Amino acid sequence: MIGDLYGRGTPVFSFEFFPPKTEAAADDLLGTAAELKELHEPDFISVTYGAGGGARARTLDLVARIQSSLKITTMAHLACLGHTRDEIQEIVAGLVSNGIVNILALRGDVPNEGLPSGGEFRYATELIEFLKARFDVELGAACYPETHPQAVTPDEDLRWAMHKTRLGARFLITQLFFDNNDYFAYVARARAAGIAAPIVPGIMPITNVAQIERFTRMCGASIPKALHARLDRHREDGAAVMAIGLEHGITQCRELLARGAPGLHFYTLNKSLSTRVILSAIKS
Repeated sequence: MIGDLYGRGTPVFSFEFFPPKTEAAADDLLGTAAELKELHEPDFISVTYGAGGGARARTLDLVARIQSSLKITTMAHLACLGHTRDEIQEIVAGLVSNGIVNILALRGDVPNEGLPSGGEFRYATELIEFLKARFDVELGAACYPETHPQAVTPDEDLRWAMHKTRLGARFLITQLFFDNNDYFAYVARARAAGIAAPIVPGIMPITNVAQIERFTRMCGASIPKALHARLDRHREDGAAVMAIGLEHGITQCRELLARGAPGLHFYTLNKSLSTRVILSAIKS
């Protein structure tokens, strides 16, 4: 179980992928995962949730293939928004039958047109409670160092994180962030509030300026002004942006581990180069 890894006393390294749209892309992704395994032997790999029939099937297929063919512990993301209880029951039964017993329990994004009709879940906490009552699975959940964009206040957001752990989430993985002060301040507030679960930093290596600007706008994260200014000056120079991103990522990850973070969870965007370079640097 993934939760047990965070109690072993050494950093836990994990990689996140998203489900590809074609079989050829799925094969390429398995190659990327195999490459990362050969170089760095991740403690586990997670696969984000593809909403909708075809995308959902690709998620389920990919987590099963990674775990069975590469012999790497794999965690499936599961977003509950818009699903009925019977649908969630069927999805998780399929995961468990394929040996996938680690799940990141999420609400999911609210579409621009509003909440989908027919769903029986509104919050990740409802999903966690539902799964703990019916399956012998290990659950993780998400948290937000810079506050969830839809939260009324940071304190309200923290209360939701606490509720997730009290219902059964054994660890929390953060949204991406680029200022370690945000992470350490959040951890201090969480501990003061009584959250004892490991809080794992989510790291996204910077490789493209427009892309990282778009991601931060979507999730309510921020880019430190000095870092953004450096990136902006070189936004049309891919090699320079890559170098700045690697420099920042290495410095960020070294500090996180030196100050007690339980591990690092890399948002790879289905690419291995930046993650490989950062991990090689911090492990050396």
